[in-house]
Amino acid sequence: MKNFLLLSFFLLSGGLFAQRPASSYRAPAPSIKGKVTGRLVDAQSNEPLAFASVVLHDPKKNKTVNGTITEDDGRFKLADVPPGNYELQVSFVGYDQQTMPVQLTPRNPDLNLSTIKMTGNLQQLEEVIVEGERELIENKIDKIVYNAERDVANDGGDASDVLRRAPLLSVDLEGNVSLRGSQNVQILVNGKPSTMFAGNPGDALRAIPADQIKSVEVITSPSAKYDGEGTAGIINIITKKSNAEGFTGNINLSAGNISNRGVVGITAGKGRLGFNANGSAYYRIPQDGSTSLLRRDVINNETRLLTESGGNESDRLGFFVTAGAFYDFNAFHSLTSSFRLRGFSSNNNNVILGDFDDPVNTINQQYERTSETENLYSGYEWSIDYIYKVPEQEGRELAISYKIDGNVQDQDFAIQQMDLEGSDPSLFRNERNINDGDNQEITYQIDYTHPLGDYLKIESGAKMVLRNVTSDFRYDIFNTNTGEFEIDEASTDFLDYDQNVYAGYASGTLKLGEKYGLIAGARYEFTEIAGRFRDNDIAPFSNDYQNLLPSITFNRKLGKTTNAKISYSRRIQRPNLRFINPFVNRENNRNTTQGNPELNPELTDQYEFSYSTFIKRISVNASVFYRRTTDIIESFLEVDGEGVSNTIFQNVGTANSVGLNFFTSATLLKVWTLRGGLNLFTYDATGNVNGESISNQAILWNGNVNSNIKLKKDWIIDIFGFYRAPRQTLQGFNPSFSIFTMGVRKEIWNKRGSIGIRMVEPFFPDKAFGSELEGDNFYQESERIIPFRSFGINFRYKFGKLDFRQRARKSKINNDDVQRGGDSQQQF
Repeated sequence: MKNFLLLSFFLLSGGLFAQRPASSYRAPAPSIKGKVTGRLVDAQSNEPLAFASVVLHDPKKNKTVNGTITEDDGRFKLADVPPGNYELQVSFVGYDQQTMPVQLTPRNPDLNLSTIKMTGNLQQLEEVIVEGERELIENKIDKIVYNAERDVANDGGDASDVLRRAPLLSVDLEGNVSLRGSQNVQILVNGKPSTMFAGNPGDALRAIPADQIKSVEVITSPSAKYDGEGTAGIINIITKKSNAEGFTGNINLSAGNISNRGVVGITAGKGRLGFNANGSAYYRIPQDGSTSLLRRDVINNETRLLTESGGNESDRLGFFVTAGAFYDFNAFHSLTSSFRLRGFSSNNNNVILGDFDDPVNTINQQYERTSETENLYSGYEWSIDYIYKVPEQEGRELAISYKIDGNVQDQDFAIQQMDLEGSDPSLFRNERNINDGDNQEITYQIDYTHPLGDYLKIESGAKMVLRNVTSDFRYDIFNTNTGEFEIDEASTDFLDYDQNVYAGYASGTLKLGEKYGLIAGARYEFTEIAGRFRDNDIAPFSNDYQNLLPSITFNRKLGKTTNAKISYSRRIQRPNLRFINPFVNRENNRNTTQGNPELNPELTDQYEFSYSTFIKRISVNASVFYRRTTDIIESFLEVDGEGVSNTIFQNVGTANSVGLNFFTSATLLKVWTLRGGLNLFTYDATGNVNGESISNQAILWNGNVNSNIKLKKDWIIDIFGFYRAPRQTLQGFNPSFSIFTMGVRKEIWNKRGSIGIRMVEPFFPDKAFGSELEGDNFYQESERIIPFRSFGINFRYKFGKLDFRQRARKSKINNDDVQRGGDSQQQF
């Protein structure tokens, strides 16, 4: 059935593509980036004219579209020019201005004017200045865009720092991202999903340097063309990609008492061929912290008590490399490819002192446990996209995409434990807990766009995602008699897990006059799951389900800068691949964690109304929403009769949430920009787990404030603060998070370089993160204290030709269909 549906959708796309449009509308041919070249010389001496002004003017729109100055040899080049009819204006002090017609066509996009001879006179040409700048925050019909490259405060940070500054988002200590209080978001990079987010999204975000990020798109009500995953919405991180003639590059170095990072990027281009690459390395200096745990549980009317406390040391080392290339064969055929390589290692050493008092079994134990954890993560991605633009119909195109994505996550725990009193041999531990995980995705996708006149655009497509996850987990116990480690067969196995998704969609964008807009569509997704264990006597499991996911957005323009929008969407949230791994983390044998391969997906219906306006340098965006989610996935803790707790992910029930989002930005005195946002929402969940009826309600919030001041002589001062209230669950809450940063930057060398200072939490050396959980028979609280105060310096330098234009080229593939986020207690 699924193959028939997929084939039908491909044929539908092809059939639509083969049809001629029903109307007589013929739009101009799609724009390709051509160029105009030539050489200016003196008419009498034939000497080249250096530093002459060359301007390309559009007479129909009466505006300048490009401009440059001649080189030392008199040559000039205007790149990135779309086909059309223009006027070329050339001028130089003491010479007559010349104006000549220029025509570029899709089939002949390049024009060489050869030698232009200038005749001298005494008049001077008035300088032409073309200046434009995007707003830091842009509100569009289907998304909010945060132009991160314009925010100088991001220097020296990583992607998690960038997302904290984006509207509607919050990021906790572990790097888990929430949108309107929900961590069920899908994170894309250049419109594409990545297996780098399948394990711990925080580690993935820390690997991406902030200065490689161009913008962040926050999509709360995705249309049907996006994958159905991400019940809270989609976050699309757009990285910087440049199209420049010649060669350009940049260097960014940051050093501090905690984090250190180096970034190098290059861009090369000639004609319709371009290449860009970026590489970064980062190192987190070993830091000392502390942890504590207290748990009380009741059995047979007696209270057992477990207390643990101790210290830890951790460090991190990693790299991140990206490369991309494009080639435009002509105005109608183009090819784009990108490659990404990543890896990092982290080490964690813990020394814990524990006390377990069990009056039921007359046990009182004091012990010391040491653990050494080594994590090694690596991955790669490669994608290729072919786009065909139909001649004589602007916007009508066919895109075919392929992507392969691999990820390796290996963990190795070495645990030793001893009885402090020396009288209880059962406390002795010398064990190894190992998990080697591999994750591979292969994606095929086709998308077709067909405009019908000036007011209607139809989009359709089909997609197939093939996922395979393996987890080779092993538990070794040291045998004191043989002096060797032996495998614990009951806790050792190999999981082979397949998840395949077949999807098709159709969506329409309708412009109703000058004030109304509508985006409506539906997406069909069929999911099949199969899993098998190799060693233990566990039966294979399988499941399949199908979902129809409609979406609609209606926009009303109330004024030149005022809009109102109402939307509805249904979204699905498949369990994170980390959530289904049955590997049991026994680093603490009295507090274990594991995944659940039998999880069902969440399904969410969301309704939203938003309003945005811009009045006298003040922008305001406000929205209200209602969201209902069934089969919510949360971690659930239970304590057994031996006093051992186990945390496992489960479908725990249904959740309802009503919320208000508010964001504003104001520019004062032309040099001072203030920004702030507030997200207020409810948590109202009910469920039944193992026969136990549970419910919990809370009002939660998060917000941020940012102040940016531009002073004379290119000095910039930035202050940022963020707070997120504790995240609620059915059993309790997880830690709150806050951060305060200050930064000063000075641009140098004619703005080719800059040097800056960044401070994080200058007034508090450490931060404490506490959580509380409670069940019918237990209460547990835990706390981590980690060093947080940091000081660092940042240096940035750009070299090569700097007057290039940004050119965004991103794959059509968006595998936004598995759950992200959650507690980072277990990875694979």
